This record gives sequence, structure tokens and C-alpha cells, in this order.
Amino acid sequence: MQVLDYCDIPTSLKEVQKLGWDYIDVIFFTGDAFVDHPSFGTACIARYLQKFGYRVAVVPQPNWRDDLRDFRKLGAPRLYFAVNSGAMDSMVNHYTAGKRLRHDDAYTPEGRFGQRPDRAVTVYSKILKSIWPDVPIVIGGVEASLRRLTHYDYWDDRLMPSILVDSAADYLCYGMGERPMLELTRAIEAGRNRSQIDRIPQLAFLRSGRCKVEDALILHSYERCLSDRRAFAENFHQIETHANMLHPQTIVEPVGDGYVQVNPPYPPASEDEMDSFWDLPFTKLPHQRYKGKRIPAYDMIKDSIITHRGCFGGCNFCTIAAHQGKFIQSRSEQSILEEVKRLASMPHFHGNISDLGAPTANMYGMHGKDLSRCAQCRRKSCLFPAPCVNLDRNHERVIALYRKVDAVKGIRHSYIGSGVRYDLFLDENGFVDPSGKEYLRELMLHHVSGRLKVAPEHTEDKVLDYMAKPSFKLFKRLRTEFDKINRENGTHTELVPYFISSHPGCRLQDMLALRANPSLRGIWMDQVQDFTPTPMTTSSVMFWSGIDPRTMKPVYVEKDPERKKAQKAIFFRKK
Repeated sequence: MQVLDYCDIPTSLKEVQKLGWDYIDVIFFTGDAFVDHPSFGTACIARYLQKFGYRVAVVPQPNWRDDLRDFRKLGAPRLYFAVNSGAMDSMVNHYTAGKRLRHDDAYTPEGRFGQRPDRAVTVYSKILKSIWPDVPIVIGGVEASLRRLTHYDYWDDRLMPSILVDSAADYLCYGMGERPMLELTRAIEAGRNRSQIDRIPQLAFLRSGRCKVEDALILHSYERCLSDRRAFAENFHQIETHANMLHPQTIVEPVGDGYVQVNPPYPPASEDEMDSFWDLPFTKLPHQRYKGKRIPAYDMIKDSIITHRGCFGGCNFCTIAAHQGKFIQSRSEQSILEEVKRLASMPHFHGNISDLGAPTANMYGMHGKDLSRCAQCRRKSCLFPAPCVNLDRNHERVIALYRKVDAVKGIRHSYIGSGVRYDLFLDENGFVDPSGKEYLRELMLHHVSGRLKVAPEHTEDKVLDYMAKPSFKLFKRLRTEFDKINRENGTHTELVPYFISSHPGCRLQDMLALRANPSLRGIWMDQVQDFTPTPMTTSSVMFWSGIDPRTMKPVYVEKDPERKKAQKAIFFRKK
């Protein structure tokens, strides 16, 4: 694969003219600066469409506060506009858990704040629809994906309908979008009628009247959810259950005089398909328009390698499975090693891979032993409340990958910056198999830069149950094995645990118990974050409704801002 040192995806009229184009097929509008790297969704979809012959342009961080010239400068595309807020939800990007405005934006040149609006997807889409009413608009990315149905919005403290209602977009592509976006692009180009396009997997759309899809899962209406918190909790339990099934139903949610329809997703990508998503001519650089400017988010990922997608951990506060899926989709070793070789040849690279992994690094290559059982499974998590007996937790493949990467010429170190799940290789009695012990040893001795970060999230089991995290006893066992490996090898690697305060179910006394837990003595304790309810998580449903959607039983929720501050402050108070 040829790697370019410049980006051949234009972002201005001058660049379009330089390429000699007399039309553009698809124009992306995004809230991020444009970085041509596979860690950024805009680049992934743009490159994938380009691979199949489509002309794609990107308008990054358009000015929505002036005469809207950025929305007009490239004219109308031949097929459609594609809109996303960037790699983050714009509200998470803009505000702290205390709803205070942040002062920087890592996805903007020089970290400048204020280069995208709140609710960027809706703002961009409505502007485009007002200027180009006849051109289809397709929204996607994290912000759209996690707001595809009725959701709790923490910043307005209210339930909001599907983002399709307010944005006026024609289609929403949720999840990882290479396959649905290619199929949709081909369908629009071929002039297929609406009923044909409406059958494409992994799309959502708003329609008037009543849905005629047979065997669809019909949810409570948005209006019913507004007046009945139990209905909202019941809806979410159904949505989440289907989001974690291999063969879910079509989901339909009535709203107003119509309905939102969410088609089932594509099956998990095969290894060959995953390789095809990365075998593209990414420059792995910020667009040349940013020459001389620093983009903080790029600095964090420029020397990273993504090995897989998905997570079957099922944490209640996490959105990874809702967006990437529960089933692990891994690249081949060959594809990863080829990318490592290309990275090693880049002028800026100094020999250290900053992160070799994905949402959960040690899930690479993992799946069920009997895949037919996985096809029938309705569990949200393969690890909670106990590891599934059908889950193959062997770590030999991921250990082999690490060692092959380290053997590539030009690689000094490969670090695992992603999170790891220690309940994949440990139980309360010790290692689940010999490969688990070897994995922890390999990780500590060769892939950690002094500190291993893990996320027990809390010490109190009743709070951990609301989080869908394993018992703190497992962390105690981890520390025992961790200290033993340090002693045996004369190393001084530190263990750094992460915690969450004010999660539903957590009271002030629970944070006091966390702070006083004897198993944390001697550990550097500075990693705690106040819980932020984000759309499409079980925890956010608990926060809004006061109901655990898994059991439909009441749950304590701390909402008072001062008492939330107190929970977090206890963590830092000197003993």
C-alpha cells in the first residue's frame, strides 16, 4: 500500500481545483480538525469511499456563526452531505461533569476552544438543509450513533427524542460505518427508491405514519417516555439487549405522528474485512492545511496502532459496545505488522509505539468457543456477573502479537496504553490458565512505561454491581500477583487504579469506605472522575429515572452538585 505524504482529500475549493475535479460525490462536515489517520472516523469513511472510486471532500470545523460561507464554498455534492461532530460527542467535548465549560479542545489546532457548536451534528445538519434542501444529509459518528433513539441529555437534564427529529437529517448511520456507508452511497448513486434504501442494515431514519416491518420490536413512544420513567427504563433494557445480540430485530420507536426505525447492524466484520478498512493510503498526518500547528489529540495517537474493535465487558457507564459492538472484530497479524512497518519508516517516529490495542487491549482475537451459542446469547456482558463458560480467555494469540511487533526493525518499545481487563486472566483463586500469568508478566516487563493503569472503579461490591464490574476481591488478587512479579524480576512497576465517584448506587459512605480500604495502601491514588451520564448507557438511565433497567427496581442517585463534589473530594482528602 502506498502511503502519501500529503492528503489527497480536499478541504477547500482551491484544493478541489488543484485536483482537477468538476464535481464531488460526498462532502463531509465535521467538528474536528481533519486528521488523515485511522483513529479518526471521518478519515476512515472518507478513505474507504475513495477506495471504491468516489470523490470525497471534507469541511472541518466550519464557521456556523458568520454568513455560512463554509457551508457553501464547495457547492452541493453529487450524492449527499455526511455530518458528524468529530471523535467525541460535542457536549462531552465542551463540558465537565460539573457542567462547567472547558477551556481547550484537543481536536482543534493549538487546542483552541470554541471551534464547534454545542450539538454540532444538529447545528450543521439544519444549516445544510436550509441551504441545500434537496440534497440528502447522512449523520453519523459517536454523537449521532448514541442519540439514535430517545435518550437522556445530562446537559439539558431532560429526555430528548432521536437526533433524527431535531437535525432534519435523511439518514443516520450508527456504529462503525464503512460497510453501511458504502452500500448507502451506491444506493443513492444508483437512484434506488426510498423503500429499497430503507432496507440497508445499520441505518436509522424518521418516517411518518406507522411502521409496516413485520416482527419489528416496537418500543414505547417518546411521548410515553416523557411522562413515564419506567417506560423509558423498559425501552432502554430492550434497546441494550438487542444492541448486544448477534441477530437483533428491527427497532421501531414512535414519535409524534411517525416513528424512528433502526435497522439491525451488519454482522461483525471478518478478519479480511477488518484488514480492508486499514489497507488504505492514510497519510497518518494532519491535513496539510494545518502545517506548523499542533493538534493535541493527534499527538496522543500518532504513534498508536489499533488492533481490533468492540468490547464484551459490558460496563454500565460505557458506550463502546453501543457504538462498536460487543463482538470482537480483530485484524490479522499480517495487517497489523504491515502498519507497524509503515509507522517505523515515518520521519517523526522515534521507535516507541504509544498504544498497541483498542478499547480493551487484551480482548484481541477473543471470541466464544462455540460460536453457535454466541448467536443465541442475549447477555450484555461476557464477563459480568461472572465470565461466560463459553468464552475463550486464552492470551497466547495476543502475547504472540506483542512479540512479533517488538521484533519489527525500528521498534524499541510497544506500550499498551489502552485499558486491560484483569478479569480476563484472573479469578479470586489466581490465574485462570498459564497464558494469563504469562500475559501479565509480558505486560509488566515489556509493555508498561513504569505504571500499569487498571480500572476497578470502586471497592464496594454493591456499587460495583450497579456498574456491572467484578468484585474488588479481584483487584486484591491482581495486586498480589503484580507485587510477586515485581519481586521476582527486581522491577518497580506501579499499579494505578481508576475510580468513579457519584455513580448511581454510590453514597458518601461508600466513598469513605473506598478511601479507607486497606488494599489500596501504598498505591498512588489520584485517579478519580465524577460520573458523567452520557447518552445510551445503563448508568445514564439509572441517573435520570432512579430505576435500574435490568431489574426495574429503584436505585439511589446522587444528583445534588455539592454532594457530588463532596464524594469526589473525599478521595483526595488527607487521612
